Amino acid sequence: MNNLKKIILFFVFACIQIIAKAQSVTTDTNSNDLMRSNGRIFLVMTIVVFIVAGLLVYVYSLDRKISKLEKK
Repeated sequence: MNNLKKIILFFVFACIQIIAKAQSVTTDTNSNDLMRSNGRIFLVMTIVVFIVAGLLVYVYSLDRKISKLEKK
């Protein structure tokens, strides 16, 4: 269980690093302006967050089920 927490924290901090690097200013503003003007960048980021959260919940529940089977 302790290892799972370490792994989850590692992925959370890795995602934060990736998001921080993705915020750098680029010279190609056409694609950025298109996504921001339509408000779709927020939709894309929301979907990504839900997918990652769903995967983390699935892994956590799978780990709990496996640990219950190991105890039996």
